[in-house]
Amino acid sequence: MIEVRNLSKRYGITQAVRDVSFEVKRGEVLGFLGPNGAGKTTTMKIITCYIPPTDGTVSVAGFDILENPLDVRKRIGYLPESTPLYTDLMVEEYLYFIAQMRQIPLSLRQQRIKKIIETCSLKEVLKKDIGQLSKGFKQRVGLAQAMIHDPDILILDEPTSGLDPNQIIEIRQLIKKLGKEKTIILSTHILPEVSATCDRVIIINEGQLVASGTPSELQEQAAGDTILYSSIKALKKDIESVLPTLDFVKEFRLIDTQDSFLRYKIITQKTESDPGEQLFSAAVKNNWILSEIHKENLSMEDIFLKLTS
Repeated sequence: MIEVRNLSKRYGITQAVRDVSFEVKRGEVLGFLGPNGAGKTTTMKIITCYIPPTDGTVSVAGFDILENPLDVRKRIGYLPESTPLYTDLMVEEYLYFIAQMRQIPLSLRQQRIKKIIETCSLKEVLKKDIGQLSKGFKQRVGLAQAMIHDPDILILDEPTSGLDPNQIIEIRQLIKKLGKEKTIILSTHILPEVSATCDRVIIINEGQLVASGTPSELQEQAAGDTILYSSIKALKKDIESVLPTLDFVKEFRLIDTQDSFLRYKIITQKTESDPGEQLFSAAVKNNWILSEIHKENLSMEDIFLKLTS
């Protein structure tokens, strides 16, 4: 459905995107992850024909973005990070305006608007000025404008940015619902959205693709690295002088202090002996008191931090 090949974008001497390649299959929800400034929005703007690439090619539903931009735009619904709304229009007026701009035939216009109102749950705010809406409803109106022409592909750039927890859940549920019918690229730096909504994930950092796969595949790629949580009663300087000498310790940080116990998050690496046993032996040798040794696999957040820090 979407093919990106060796995509690069330069602004003067700044390389915003560097030799990025990926595909999005029909009916797939792809999470496009990266820290702020990684090149996500630039890539979205290239795919949607807002800006041209410096190098590389992009095809959407078989159409090249440079040779057939109008055909590409007909097949894409785009929600940019800053939702394109006219705040002095009522929601209903705005939807009719967008339908007209999208050249939806008069015979289909009413039907499309009715369906999009239902899909995005906008009935209760139809007669309200957009400027009076909550951020959550504004995002729903933004999604409605992206979908009103019934595109096969939706490209959503940070769709839950700035929303409160309830609004995030509502938009996330709507995206999951849309994912049953549409091909979706969801650009975000919010990790829970990935596990909740995406079939596959690509991670970009400093303009380069650093990982690709399903959430479970990314965890497998990080196999060998696990997390050990341990609460230790001892002097901080003593703990932090001993931990680096243990061969299972890849990195560690203090995350909490309670009742004289220091709780550490330790990223471990594969060793011949069990990390828990090594830590227990170190505690005995150094007269530490342990109240916790708890092991977990790397979360999506840990994988993201590992790949982008």
